[in-house]
Amino acid sequence: MTTSDTAPFTPHWLALREDADAAARAADLLGPLREHLAAASRGSGPLVVRDLGCGTGSMGRWLTGRLPGPQHWILHDHDPALLALAAASLGGRTAGGSPVTAETREGDLTRLSAADLAGTSLVTASALLDLLTADEIDALAATCTAAGVPVLFGLSVVGEVGLGPADPLDAEIAAAFDAHQRRRAGGRELLGPDALAAATRAFTRHGATVTTRPSPWRLGPDQAALTAEWLRGWVGAAVEQEPALAARADAYLRRRLEACAAGELTAVVGHGDLLALPGGEAR
Repeated sequence: MTTSDTAPFTPHWLALREDADAAARAADLLGPLREHLAAASRGSGPLVVRDLGCGTGSMGRWLTGRLPGPQHWILHDHDPALLALAAASLGGRTAGGSPVTAETREGDLTRLSAADLAGTSLVTASALLDLLTADEIDALAATCTAAGVPVLFGLSVVGEVGLGPADPLDAEIAAAFDAHQRRRAGGRELLGPDALAAATRAFTRHGATVTTRPSPWRLGPDQAALTAEWLRGWVGAAVEQEPALAARADAYLRRRLEACAAGELTAVVGHGDLLALPGGEAR
């Protein structure tokens, strides 16, 4: 759910990227998170996890089996069709046999208050931060820390792309894409690849202990369908930002897609994960 593709919220795109997301996620952040959740556990009720911008529920499918149960997930998104898909996929049990339940909340997730988070054990999101503004990220950090709720945000783009073999146009396309991510959209100045650093500063400023880890996609011949779809969106966004690139970018995209189809292209697409624990917890 980043701006790295022209139709970022379609179920097709979200399904295409799910395995790459799962492989990239920084699983070593889960140890400190589980320790916090165990120390903060109150009574025998379920963990209450809020998934912001849940899409089809890929974060839930990855995380439910890696957290203790029972669990109750509250899924937030603006798209009712995606919410229905996410909720349908999360019912059942964790890997340890504990029950998992889910409910949906349609609406603007940037308007959550600390009161809304009462009873919440964890706030999580995947590929969300780069779609937010500096003020929205600061407000989210203030809300979560005021409520004393830990946060796990995954797969924020960081503006690092490495393609092999290299092409003379790689850097120009990458720069135009990054500028597109930082564009003004609907009166909002999106942070794009600067969002992870902004979130780190915001959560730290509001008193949380923040740890970040790289979580890059590493794409090769086995992920050709994802690579091709990502390439189309990456180049398309660059051209939208810099129309003068169009002719050269068309030829570039053809070269890259031909190499991808031949199994000759690799891509490392930089992302980062963030864990923010409330109360300045030392680790």
